[in-house]
Amino acid sequence: MASTSTPLTLPVLPLDDEVVLPGMVVPFDLSDTDVRAAVEAAQAAARSSGSGSKPQVLLVPRIDGTYAATGVLGTVEQVGRLSDGDPGALIRGRGRVRIGAGTTGPGAALWVEGLKVDETVPEPLPGAVAELVKEYKALATSWLKKRGAWQVVDRVQQIEDVSALADNSGYSPFLSTEQKVRLLETDDPAARLKLATEQLREHLAEQDVAESIAKDVQEGVDKQQREFLLRRQLDAVRKELREINGEQEGEESDDYRTRVEAADLPENVREAALKEVDKLERSSDQSPEGSWIRTWLDTVLELPWNERTEDEYDIKGAQNVLDAEHAGLQDVKERITEYLAVRKRRADRGLGVVGGRRGGAVLALVGPPGVGKTSLGESVAHAMGRKFVRVALGGVRDEAEIRGHRRTYVGALPGRIVRAIKEAGSMNPVVLLDEIDKVGSDFRGDPAAALLEVLDPAQNHTFRDHYLEVELDLSDVVFLATANVLEAIPEALLDRMELVRLDGYTEDEKVVIARDHLLPRQLERAGLDKDEVVLDESALRRLAGEYTREAGVRNLERSVARLLRKVAAQHELGDRELPFTVTDEDLRGLIGRPHHVPESAQDPAERRTAVPGVATGLAVTGAGGDVLFVEASLADPETGASGLTLTGQLGDVMKESAQIALSFLRSHGAELELPVGDLKERGVHVHFPAGAVPKDGPSAGVTLTTALASLLSGRLVRTDVAMTGEVSLTGRVLPIGGVKQKLLAAHRAGITTVIIPKRNEADLDDVPAEILEKLDVHPVTDVRQVLELALTEAEVRVPAAA
Repeated sequence: MASTSTPLTLPVLPLDDEVVLPGMVVPFDLSDTDVRAAVEAAQAAARSSGSGSKPQVLLVPRIDGTYAATGVLGTVEQVGRLSDGDPGALIRGRGRVRIGAGTTGPGAALWVEGLKVDETVPEPLPGAVAELVKEYKALATSWLKKRGAWQVVDRVQQIEDVSALADNSGYSPFLSTEQKVRLLETDDPAARLKLATEQLREHLAEQDVAESIAKDVQEGVDKQQREFLLRRQLDAVRKELREINGEQEGEESDDYRTRVEAADLPENVREAALKEVDKLERSSDQSPEGSWIRTWLDTVLELPWNERTEDEYDIKGAQNVLDAEHAGLQDVKERITEYLAVRKRRADRGLGVVGGRRGGAVLALVGPPGVGKTSLGESVAHAMGRKFVRVALGGVRDEAEIRGHRRTYVGALPGRIVRAIKEAGSMNPVVLLDEIDKVGSDFRGDPAAALLEVLDPAQNHTFRDHYLEVELDLSDVVFLATANVLEAIPEALLDRMELVRLDGYTEDEKVVIARDHLLPRQLERAGLDKDEVVLDESALRRLAGEYTREAGVRNLERSVARLLRKVAAQHELGDRELPFTVTDEDLRGLIGRPHHVPESAQDPAERRTAVPGVATGLAVTGAGGDVLFVEASLADPETGASGLTLTGQLGDVMKESAQIALSFLRSHGAELELPVGDLKERGVHVHFPAGAVPKDGPSAGVTLTTALASLLSGRLVRTDVAMTGEVSLTGRVLPIGGVKQKLLAAHRAGITTVIIPKRNEADLDDVPAEILEKLDVHPVTDVRQVLELALTEAEVRVPAAA
């Protein structure tokens, strides 16, 4: 610890905004009045004492006219001339002095009394102080090495005294006057060394940050200079190349101006492009706006503004193309044929463009998976002689995907519609908007809403993409949209399209498709020639009827591919000789047992309708039409259960249909000769297999009524009968939708008799004639007619369960 002792009387040498610490040797200019007065007074005192000691002064910092409380005892080592020739004195700091009261003395200097501070440190050094000494030396060495002061590094390393090591910071140029005063006024050497260490550490940290910033700035400057130099060199190379090729010298903006003026652009697009060229000429090479403008101009110049393909107005030829590439789908083929016929007549009469719009079409192809909606678009383009572009919309959730991004965003692009036109290379392609019912919406907007203008024939001749910001005429584009579920398409969007339903294929159509399209393609993929493996029509028919049950033909194609792979593998293993004809009897040995056996082909005792209370209904799902069974049972009277229980993941509408069917039977039980007393005393349970599939809709009303009537009467429901229709409280059978899909499903399931509402009789016109020939369709108006047709005459009383 430091202590004060040894009273002294010394002349004051004031230091304005400067601090000298013990151990420092500092030159002073004697031309300064205060310095000369202090030195002369010290010399006079030394002569009068006669001791022969060196003159002593008190070096005191003076900040803003205020003296510090502690000064440094300094000895005048030498008086002579400074390097500039002025008189000067060399003074060495010896130790700290605590300043007391003023006093008198020789000369013109200010004299004060003071006590010299004892700064001894106990030996050996405490551990913390020793660590502090080590840290300070390491920091000081690091700083001195950065400045290249290698000689000073050795001197600092040789200092062992704690007080001298701390006071060595007085030479640090980065310390402020206030920081040096704090060091001066800190008496304890250990505390002073700690303070000096902190100050040096902070300076090194600031220096590291400053060096990092300077390095980054320098790298940026170097990069800009390098880029500038390279661009100048590139310009020089281009100039030399132009001179060699005999071209005129011009800037990049001049090149864009020439391209815009030479391009065949609509007038409004040309004006917008020239404005952007003007901006490009005004912008610098380093401006990011220049790259945005160049990208925009490239996009505009690449669009086929006035390119159009000529439609092929050979109506019969187009119809032949459609028939050759797709079996069935007569509705779509007729609609395309009508479109081409009208276009031909309008062109013949000079009505190609009316009110700025052409005769584009927007068709929505809605149907279950695998019926050929996507491939139909390419066939339509082929038949019309147009370019074809497919735009996949499944999972699109960003509105900018349709309308494009604003050019203010980094990486902005035009929307998918503009990109489709650019890809097609003409303004009148066939654009297939695939899976339009899978479009979603989130915080980025609703893409379906952005499609409203695209698909509106009254608006799309002035479509504006957010990226282009110029009008684009889409009125001559044929848009085909595909969807699996009609309900998933927003109503406003559906209103702008002409709906064409694809309800699936009949078994005969599937056989034709498999023979003419699927089999040749799969033979090629399996590495087989068409003569090596032949599929008999009976095999194709059984594949379509028993191995697959679907509206489309995807699973049928997979079955054909599996069959051919099996034959190819057996041939490679030496178990099968080629050529080989596959019949229906060979299928089980090659690809296993059938997965879908018609109910009518099963043993009578194993059929679902072999017990009372089970009826066969027809339904429409996302995969087309399907057969739906309804099971009903009565609870045992001893359980005390009552009311109606419904299971099978039913929607509210279907639950209400079950309530209506039950209410009708309760109110008309006597008329129908049914024991309705059982309905009051015992609980009724109605189940719709499969329980994992959600079901809803009113069309199961007659099926529910028939199942409950069968349960109560004990009469079985005919195995070959399926039904559909909504039932009212009075027993009226009301119309439903999806008649064509339901009849196709009944045919696939082996049903021969179908009951439909009388008011749906007109829908039979949409059902293929070959299906109607194989089905006995009964239009009915009352549920009593349904019971007469569906229930057998034999009475088997099993009212308790089914």
